[in-house]
Amino acid sequence: MFQCPVRLSWNIRDVASLGVCGCCGRCRPRYKRLVDNIFPEDPKDGLVKSDMEKLTFFAVSAPEKLDRIGEYLAERLSRDVVRHRYGYVVIAMEALDQLLMACHSQSIKPFVESFLHMVAKLLESKEPDLQVLGTNSFVKFANIEEDTPSYHRRYDFFVSQFSAMCHSTHEDPETRTRIRIAGIKGLQGVVRKTVNDELQAIIWEPQHMDKLIPSMLFNMQDNDDTDRAGGEENPAALAESCFRELLGRAAYGNMNNAVRPVLVHLDNHRLWDPNEFAVSCFRIIMYSIQAQHSHHVIQQVLNHLDTHSKNTPRVRAGIVQVLLETVAIAAKGSIGPTVLEVFNTLLKHLRMSVDFELGEGSRRNSGTSLSSGRGKENEERIVQNAIIQTIGFFGGNLPDYQRAEVMMFIMGKVPVYGTPCHTLDTVKIGHQGTKRIQTMLLSSLIMVTSGFKCKTMSAGLPAAFLEPLCSISLMEDSELRQLVLEILHNIIDRHDNRAKLRGIRIIPNVAALKIKREKISKQDVVFMKKHGQQLYRHIYLGSKEEDNVQKNFELLFTALALLTIELANEEVVIDLIRLSLALQDMALANEENMPMFICCGIMALVAAYLNFLSQMIANPAFCQHVSKVIELRNMDAPYLLPEHVFREKCVLPESLEREDSGMYFQTADIADALSGPGYNAERLGVAYVPQVTDEDRLTRRKSFVDTISLQVDILSNSLPDQSTLAEEITFETLKKAIDTTGLEEQEREKRRQVMEKFQKAPFEEIAAHCESKANMLHDRLAQIFELTIRPPPSPSGTVTVTSGHAQYQSVPVYEMKFPDLCVY
Repeated sequence: MFQCPVRLSWNIRDVASLGVCGCCGRCRPRYKRLVDNIFPEDPKDGLVKSDMEKLTFFAVSAPEKLDRIGEYLAERLSRDVVRHRYGYVVIAMEALDQLLMACHSQSIKPFVESFLHMVAKLLESKEPDLQVLGTNSFVKFANIEEDTPSYHRRYDFFVSQFSAMCHSTHEDPETRTRIRIAGIKGLQGVVRKTVNDELQAIIWEPQHMDKLIPSMLFNMQDNDDTDRAGGEENPAALAESCFRELLGRAAYGNMNNAVRPVLVHLDNHRLWDPNEFAVSCFRIIMYSIQAQHSHHVIQQVLNHLDTHSKNTPRVRAGIVQVLLETVAIAAKGSIGPTVLEVFNTLLKHLRMSVDFELGEGSRRNSGTSLSSGRGKENEERIVQNAIIQTIGFFGGNLPDYQRAEVMMFIMGKVPVYGTPCHTLDTVKIGHQGTKRIQTMLLSSLIMVTSGFKCKTMSAGLPAAFLEPLCSISLMEDSELRQLVLEILHNIIDRHDNRAKLRGIRIIPNVAALKIKREKISKQDVVFMKKHGQQLYRHIYLGSKEEDNVQKNFELLFTALALLTIELANEEVVIDLIRLSLALQDMALANEENMPMFICCGIMALVAAYLNFLSQMIANPAFCQHVSKVIELRNMDAPYLLPEHVFREKCVLPESLEREDSGMYFQTADIADALSGPGYNAERLGVAYVPQVTDEDRLTRRKSFVDTISLQVDILSNSLPDQSTLAEEITFETLKKAIDTTGLEEQEREKRRQVMEKFQKAPFEEIAAHCESKANMLHDRLAQIFELTIRPPPSPSGTVTVTSGHAQYQSVPVYEMKFPDLCVY
């Protein structure tokens, strides 16, 4: 009777694998027998550890067999997957993992190919458990550092498969979370395996980044499980960790490919409005990348803003706010043209936003929906405010040397009436649009100049910046003048004293303010000699504008006080007193019929400032005179003091009485108080009169102009007239020329009169006088040059003078008259 072999039931699973050898197991290769022995009869028993140790020893002893071991394990695993024998699949993957960890020889390369093929088989399966199993094995493999790089290995399939797992939509929430976590871990393994390998730079190509980045962002966005304990079990936290790791490994040339998918993902999922997630993403980006690469990110966001220039206002505002976050982080490390590129792009979009706003306003006025038009205008305001905040915040965080350049750059974009502006066409946007842009750009300048500490005032207020700024300060708009004064405060105040001077008031004890100041430097002395008259002029003219409000007078007071603290020497103090007295005289005369509130406001401004100045220079007589005037005003004219005139129900007089001299500051009394050494009190006798027009030419170099004017005056007086040249020379004229009695005294008196005129005359009179003398000298020189260049007259004609110009009239040759000595 036939008997079955004893081990038939044990071998029945492996019959198909015996091939031609049938049941004769001894004829099979040893590596196959060792592999077969690691599988138990019941997969629940798990891997046979003793046989696994034998297989590992064999693989280490004979590394040339590793590729065959891998192929055979892959063959068995594929068969078990098809037959749904998942227990044996787990055992096979465990064996593969142990072999990978134990073997690090050159022969492991073919074995890795078999391993990756088996992982791919598991990932292709629709079973979540197998997908997770394959991912875990791949992660273990990714953590192994190989001795030599692989030239032909590619991970395209794994990137695609892991990305698909990150977007799992399984019905069971727990299973969906497991699959997504496995996908994120798989992507993290791909990154770790390839990012440091120069031969695997292909992972940074767009086709791979377009899968990696969105998969991570998708899980970071779907943050429903944030309350679960443990970051490893939270897809959002794990995805963020992987995202940070990927960006931290990005090299210089890979930044664009890493950032572009982020922007595309935010577009596709409409995450710019609201933009909390977008802001969070770019914070992660800016803190993860290397500092020297930050300008790449900023450039990408700027380009994306250009792409969405015609999108809805909220989308543009969301992008600008993201840009604000990026530049706020990268401001300290920004280099090169990136800084100006940021401002140039933002200013361009600011102009576009104003155009859109004005366009909506005109369409609304033409009869479209009122509510929708106003809503769009308000949305454009959101965009504009976001741009202004970005400009100001970025500029405010820059180093001082770059901030000065940015200040000049922004000022060059501010449209000023009467000057060309290359960026903004004020004709197209009209007066309203121009004012809007001026207001917003000046607001951004306030933010940029906040905290700005220039070593010399010429560096903070160069002529190219000061002149257009002062031009804006004379516009008929109180808001613009306020902005200009605040900008001046930020630049002039280098010791943070402005907060102590807020509000216009009579300060009883200036010493209690503990004002910080330093001795004025030589550079600042030169600055005030060069530009002081320009500052005085604009304070003078700005104080008499009819639309001034209390804030304007407060800012003017602060400006005068800061000039005193930061830039005042003895000469500047005299100029400031002359300016204050000129303001008082202007309010008293009121030749321009200013409102009484403005006149009283100017009086209050002068009182508050002279009270401050007298205590700052610590002159007892000056302080006594100021205190006396203020006491009289408190009793008889409180409307001339800041504490009363700016009240809502302050009663103002119909006019200011000049006769009551005790109410006003007297030039003679102040001059007597400052008659001691250090101050040139005589200059107080010359009234301050600002030059209203042609300020740039006349205030460039005062000392130079005075010197030239004096020379021109003396020279022009010494030049003889034409009548003198035409006078016949006789004996009497020669006798008068020889007799010099009294001429020296007359010449000395004439020189004294000229010097006194140039020292005490008003500036505009001196300028007009110099201009007329210069024109006369110019005409004389033109006549001389004309006669010099023209060839000398010949006997062939005569010279006649017509209308002051010499004309030559030729004659025929036969009529020429030659001298007798030339005829023979």
